[in-house]
Amino acid sequence: MNLENFTIEKIKESLIKREFSASELVRAYLEKIEKEDKKIKSFLRVCPELAMEKAKEIDEMIFTQREMPPLAGVPCVIKDNILVEGVECTAGSKILENYVAPYDATVVKKLKEAGAIILGKTNLDEFAMGSSTENSAFFPTKNPLDLTRVPGGSSGGSAAAVAANFCVFALGSDTGGSIRQPASFCGIVGLKPTYGSVSRYGLIAFASSLEQIGPMTKNVKDCKIVFDVIKGKDDKDSTSIEFPCSRYPSEPLKEMKIGVPKEYLTQGIDEEVKNKIKETLRRYEEMGAKILEISLPHTEYALPCYYIIAPSEASANLARYDGIKYGFSKSTKNQMLNVYLESRGKGFGKEVRRRIMLGTFSLSVGYFDAYYLRAAKVRTLVIKDFEEAFEKVDLIFTPTTPTLPFKLGEKIQDPLQMYLSDVFTVPVNLAGLPAISIPVGKVKNLPVGLQIIGKHFEEEKIFKAALMYELSAKNK
Repeated sequence: MNLENFTIEKIKESLIKREFSASELVRAYLEKIEKEDKKIKSFLRVCPELAMEKAKEIDEMIFTQREMPPLAGVPCVIKDNILVEGVECTAGSKILENYVAPYDATVVKKLKEAGAIILGKTNLDEFAMGSSTENSAFFPTKNPLDLTRVPGGSSGGSAAAVAANFCVFALGSDTGGSIRQPASFCGIVGLKPTYGSVSRYGLIAFASSLEQIGPMTKNVKDCKIVFDVIKGKDDKDSTSIEFPCSRYPSEPLKEMKIGVPKEYLTQGIDEEVKNKIKETLRRYEEMGAKILEISLPHTEYALPCYYIIAPSEASANLARYDGIKYGFSKSTKNQMLNVYLESRGKGFGKEVRRRIMLGTFSLSVGYFDAYYLRAAKVRTLVIKDFEEAFEKVDLIFTPTTPTLPFKLGEKIQDPLQMYLSDVFTVPVNLAGLPAISIPVGKVKNLPVGLQIIGKHFEEEKIFKAALMYELSAKNK
């Protein structure tokens, strides 16, 4: 069974024709995971019983000729900060080791109703804080395309699982680029939806005003299918909204105005990455799109702004993990303060402690106005930059990352260099906009990603532009 060629449509078609059963398909994926994931380490846990139970349900559905839901029989994986009922959910942290989810996240519930088969939970940077999946409390994940390099982060396990053909699609979460950056590093498609378009109920919180759950897939069409399943209003998430149904666009890409920010193709970006992006822009011009240079003047302030707002929200969200309410607890005979210090000190990793301290400092009396309030004002300026740009263009194109996938251990001791991996992605989260990363070729046999940014709730236009490139690359 050639798992590399499987897409959502291919699997559905093959199951209906009874070329194989859902149970046979799941067994093939589980065998591949067991054989090959030892060297990649994309999974924190595999769930064979859960997967086979769902596969038998799909087989029964096919046998009785019932109508097939959109993801019937399609194997997927879930980032381990998204709850799956009855399955351990650690968020990549020792402080939640052995925590078993008591309910399904809304997105997981929707996937199950759509017939998707969950194979397991994937590795991530602890509490989604990182850009390489080296900050996991359990082990780092490797890039399937080059085992000496990182898969990106924090959704590195999900990206690696898709790239290694351990599943057809994955769910990740994106707070500052954690879907798009690993998608770029692993040569797959990753969508960060509009803030509020997908429910966050059942997502372990990091920075609530920034993060969004989204799909990671092998191609654009699969990404669209999964997004249509998981999007929509949820009564359990007050920030979610009803997303209108949309037809998959098929018309050619004519007269579309594409903006390229001059700030994104200057210093700090690898020359090879820049050249590949320029080559991609020429391809879009050949397809009829109009390329315009635009300016997002406050881009240089977006990263420091993000690294004040995100840690501030994290310091509040992670306060619940104190060794008293729940989570890892280190008992001590001394006063309660020592219980907190021992539990949080040994339960949280270095990067999480760093961000909690940074966030707590930014919110503290005497520093709130100088740091957090100023960052909030800069965020407003970043949003205004995008609003003004979208008055002139339909979409904005940028590199997804400034560099190619870097070596394991190369940046782990230098947090500032690691943070720079997200320099092109964090402005999108600050503005709550949708953006997708698609692979646009390789340099030195390593993938390069193009980031396509759209207006709020204009995912359809993003999919259209991404699909046009994908089709043109196949026909080349």
